[in-house]
Formats: sequence, C-alpha cells, structure tokens
Amino acid sequence: MMFRSPIKHCRNCGTTVVYRIPDDGDTRERAVCPACDTIHYENPLPVVGTVPHWGDQVLLCKRNIEPRWGKWTLPAGFMELGETTEQGAARETDEEAGALFEMQGLITVMSVPRVGQVHLFYRAKLLSEAFNPGHETIEARLFTEDEIPWEEIAFRTVKETLHRYFEDRRKGRFEVHAFDIV
Repeated sequence: MMFRSPIKHCRNCGTTVVYRIPDDGDTRERAVCPACDTIHYENPLPVVGTVPHWGDQVLLCKRNIEPRWGKWTLPAGFMELGETTEQGAARETDEEAGALFEMQGLITVMSVPRVGQVHLFYRAKLLSEAFNPGHETIEARLFTEDEIPWEEIAFRTVKETLHRYFEDRRKGRFEVHAFDIV
C-alpha cells in the first residue's frame, strides 16, 4: 500500500489538484495543479526522540494526547524546521519529560512507509531523577526492563527501540540499528 497524504488544493493558487505523473520526466504520481502546473511533492515526516536512561532504568512518559492517550512512550515528536535531528530529539525530551540530560549517540533509524514517517531515536544520559513533564505528558517515570508495561507501549517504533537499547546494554556496546517497520 502506498501512503498518500490528503493534498486537495494547490498551495499556490487554491485550485483542486489532480494526482498524475508530471510532464517533467518524473516517474511518480504527484499532486499537480491543473491551473498553475505546480507540482506538490510529499515527503516523509521525521519523528525524533530519545531513550533517556539512569543506571539500568529508562524514562517513559504516559501520553496526555491522542493518538494513544494514556499509553507509555519515549519522549519523541515531529522535528521542527530549522532543527537538526539531535536538537529536535533534545527539545522533545525537554518538552515531554522536563528532564535534565546529556545527548548521546543515535540508536535507531526506522522507516515507517505506511504512515509516511522516519523515526530516529538517540540515547540520552539523565543527569537527575527529577522530572517536570509538560502538558503532553500525564506522568514521567523510570522503569527497569522488567518493569516496563510492554503491553501499554504506545507505538511499535518505541517498543523496537527499547528492545534494541536493552540488548545493546547487555552486550556492553551500542550500535545504530536501521530497519523498516512494515
């Protein structure tokens, strides 16, 4: 299944777009304005976040927003314009967990073509056990691997990232894991 976001009108002139292969030699179907010939390219959205850790524990946030209200997640969200992936991950961790931390290396890069997203998670060493979560978070707390409410994890990308984090921690070395969620 190919993901298609709902572009309905031209961002330049407001005319209803049509989906077709442009006449410029492109090979993919695009949203094209029949009035002004503007081609609207649709690209994946980057989601960035962290695995904040304190000793053998990781910090999870209970979501206070949809989708998946009340489920647990790592601090993460959509990257903003003007940010690097690392800056976006740090911002999301600050906004959602109110944690003091030091950014570390990238741990997972996951393509999620079904929803048109790419997820990137970094490790973040917590500098304190005090948290001040923002409005998107009901609760922020530390869990050991055995305490994680695995059936209450909001997203598959978070679950996969946590599994790889704990596997790497047991091995004593961290790698970058790149894979697809299909």
